[in-house]
Amino acid sequence: MEELLNILSEIKPDVDFATETGLIDNSILDSFDIVQIITELKETFDIEISPAEIIPENFNSAEAMWAMVQKLQ
Repeated sequence: MEELLNILSEIKPDVDFATETGLIDNSILDSFDIVQIITELKETFDIEISPAEIIPENFNSAEAMWAMVQKLQ
């Protein structure tokens, strides 16, 4: 989880990813951010993220992203 938080902080340094739960719902992340995050997650955790996984529920919080990473590993 720490590595994920570091990745997210590099992409959007002004967001508190540890507590934010509406990254998509509150328009904190845009589509370009999501593409960057997906690329970093694939490279860092050696996972394949299918189009079916790219839904708001999986990207609304760092916790949701971490759950998706663990499921895909």
